[in-house]
Amino acid sequence: MRILHTMLRVGDIQRAIDFYTRLLGMTLLRTTERPEQKYSLAFVGYGSNPDHAELELTYNHGVDSYEIGTAYGHIAIAVPDVYAACDKIRAGGGNITREPGAVKGGNTVIAFVTDPDGYKIELIQRDAA
Repeated sequence: MRILHTMLRVGDIQRAIDFYTRLLGMTLLRTTERPEQKYSLAFVGYGSNPDHAELELTYNHGVDSYEIGTAYGHIAIAVPDVYAACDKIRAGGGNITREPGAVKGGNTVIAFVTDPDGYKIELIQRDAA
């Protein structure tokens, strides 16, 4: 067994695609339009299945926001330099919600960003991202 994708409901599919591709460096892998069922999908990631897990961005036509709830935590992404990643995200208009620095009680450098729909993304500094 392996994780294939994680689905996030988004209020604006183009805004979400822009955030994940332009600011987080993912690739738009494929899209699906289902006008009769009133939804649109965009799959993004750093590679496609079966080698990489993907994010499925789901836009339900006419729904522009969601309550995320208290059960959702975050998505974690490995980056070679958290400080540089945050600088790029900030310069592109992204929202850094926890500045880069060591995790409490440890040495691992992390930061948090929030996407346009309010989902939290943890950036974790790793030598080989």
